[in-house]
Amino acid sequence: MFADTHCHLDDRRFEKDLDQIIARAEQEGLVLLINSGADMSSSEASVRLAQRYEGFIFANIGLHPNRINELDAGALKRLRKLAQNPTVLGIGEIGLDYHWNTFPAWQQKEAFRAQLDLAADLKLPVIIHSRKSTDDVVETLVAWHSSLPADHPQKLRPGVLHSWSDTYEKAKPLLEAGFYFGVSGPVTYLNAPERRECTATLPLERILIETDCPYLTPHPLRGKRNEPAYVKIIVKQVAQLHGVSDQECAQITTENAFRLYGLKVQA
Repeated sequence: MFADTHCHLDDRRFEKDLDQIIARAEQEGLVLLINSGADMSSSEASVRLAQRYEGFIFANIGLHPNRINELDAGALKRLRKLAQNPTVLGIGEIGLDYHWNTFPAWQQKEAFRAQLDLAADLKLPVIIHSRKSTDDVVETLVAWHSSLPADHPQKLRPGVLHSWSDTYEKAKPLLEAGFYFGVSGPVTYLNAPERRECTATLPLERILIETDCPYLTPHPLRGKRNEPAYVKIIVKQVAQLHGVSDQECAQITTENAFRLYGLKVQA
């Protein structure tokens, strides 16, 4: 039982063979795919995709920090309406990106907080993009989480740090707040020992497996288009780091995903 908790199957690179990609994922034992939006167009496409493959694919919706030029009152209203669709599980991917710095930090933070507030209002988990912005992301998320009422659903399952790339020490405040951590293809890269070190230290009960396809293809397939079926390669690496079988790792991380998103665990 495997889950790919973060993919972008609406990407044009899947236009010609999407049905085959989905079929291969099912054949490889995946029981859940979550397609994440990055702007309004991809958020809406994620919902259409989830409706097309109902019960197998679900959607996350939101504006990536490199797409916040789209964020205004109208966009927040559209996201709110879109979130009423039962296929929508969370708000994301949202966050801060100081690598590309497409928009100034203050503007990114405003958009980030606005979408965190939307998620809290909708009682949905958040999916966080963080690139070279860990300190500000942690500070913002801890403050947001602290502001939630004690009985708020997201107090216990606030969200996930997508493709976490920083240290365990930086992760600790978010672990204490109840966040999960997405592990993706780079954990298999030969030049990423720090990723493996952090992944080995994170509690397995707080790890979600992601492909981020078509990006971040795991080793030894790096250079090819990524797809959900490759999630098994990531699971194998995480299992080795935690000293458990592939099957146990797949079971635990998949149940983590169902728990975070409030889904019924499949038998």
